[in-house]
Amino acid sequence: MLVLFESPAGYAVFKLLDEKKLAKVEDLYENFSTPEAASQVVKLKQFEKFEDTTEALAAATALIEGKMGKGLKKVLKKIVAKDAHAELAVADARLGNVIKDKLNLQCVHNSAIQELMRGIRAQFESLAPGIPSKELTAMTLGLAHSLSRYKLKFSPDKVDTMIVQAISLLDDLDKELNNYIMRCREWYGWHFPEMGKIVQDNLAFAKTVKLLGDKTNSATMDFSSILTEDLEEQVKAAAEISMGTEVSTEDIENITYLCDQVIEMTEYRTQLYDYLKNRMQAIGPKPVGACRCQTHCTCRLTDELGQASCFNSTNRGKALFRALKARKDTPKYGLIYHASLVGQSNAKNKGKIARMLAAKCSLAVRYDALGEDGSAESRAISGTGKGRAKFDKYRNKSEVIQYDASMDSTLPSGGKKRKFNDDDEGAAPKKIKTAEEEGPDEATIKAEEESGMAEEETKQEPTTPSSEKKKKKKKKKEKQEEEA
Repeated sequence: MLVLFESPAGYAVFKLLDEKKLAKVEDLYENFSTPEAASQVVKLKQFEKFEDTTEALAAATALIEGKMGKGLKKVLKKIVAKDAHAELAVADARLGNVIKDKLNLQCVHNSAIQELMRGIRAQFESLAPGIPSKELTAMTLGLAHSLSRYKLKFSPDKVDTMIVQAISLLDDLDKELNNYIMRCREWYGWHFPEMGKIVQDNLAFAKTVKLLGDKTNSATMDFSSILTEDLEEQVKAAAEISMGTEVSTEDIENITYLCDQVIEMTEYRTQLYDYLKNRMQAIGPKPVGACRCQTHCTCRLTDELGQASCFNSTNRGKALFRALKARKDTPKYGLIYHASLVGQSNAKNKGKIARMLAAKCSLAVRYDALGEDGSAESRAISGTGKGRAKFDKYRNKSEVIQYDASMDSTLPSGGKKRKFNDDDEGAAPKKIKTAEEEGPDEATIKAEEESGMAEEETKQEPTTPSSEKKKKKKKKKEKQEEEA
């Protein structure tokens, strides 16, 4: 059996002298306690030295990715030419599969091979006498520095770190900006409280306060560059009858300085949002939503390996630990459930939409992180794959459904039912047609119907015993009168 050993100096191929020693894995490391004992277990057969650090770095990166470099391929071809039927012990199972597929060389990897590699690494200086110890130490240190620099340079986390920091700064800016504008509104509200209700936009409010200063200057001010004509008229009208207190010039100056800070922070927030949107457009589906998911997952490659259920429960850490301490039900939803788009739907459908959106996010992030297509065009994930995504069907449309009064009756109606209006209450009641106003046919039909109803009523009336006695008495009186 041959053993392939990768070192910072080059590739070494050893020959295992006694394969029976691999049967006892626990005692295998004792055979490498001294250089003399190690030489009785393995023997150096071939050594391919690296020319420089660049070649060593290329070989190391190829081995980390489970690939076979040019130098390793050259060494293995020599082995195949001499010992084609020999087994090759390797430290990496993925590398063994690649060697087996390309060179048809039988590779072995198990726990005994791992212990064998440990022993060879401990006594490598004595087993490979052609390399001085100082040179081997220098090559090991140089390769370690080069490999770390390579990983840092081409790390996929590098772009993610910039995005995570940017979205964190955006959240902090929103909090501070909200505190500043609320303080500005409350501070200036003592002087001109009516303007806070008229001007709702925060940036417009700060610009108006900076331009206006004292409310007594409103009559001569022109707010057309900040406010609309309607709002400008309302501000000027409210300033004339304002019930706010008088303030000094020094107070107005300090409020103006605060407005300057609000305007600068708002402009910087807009610039930061545009930068973040452009940066995320190439690697994420929805810029800000993907940023927030990525911030809580710390890395885009962590996102893509996560399941949809993990996506759905992102950012629920505080609520989760609070529920665990109180021994209550843990929260099912997190960042996606509380998104603005999901919040537009009904409470019954929020959970379903969050779960479906989490599944789509999981697919989209995997495609963006690992896909080779660099285009950032939005396309539908399911259904027609070539069709562009239609975002209108995901938005909530407020439809008012009116009640149809004609559906109350199942009988066929000749015309529409008259709708009841409040104006009809004072209207005069309709006249009832008499037999004279009606036609002769209608009058006869009604008379027949009334007579038929009367006959039915007489038939339905039950006969009582008192009426029968009266009839008998009448018959007796009639007979007596006839006899008389």
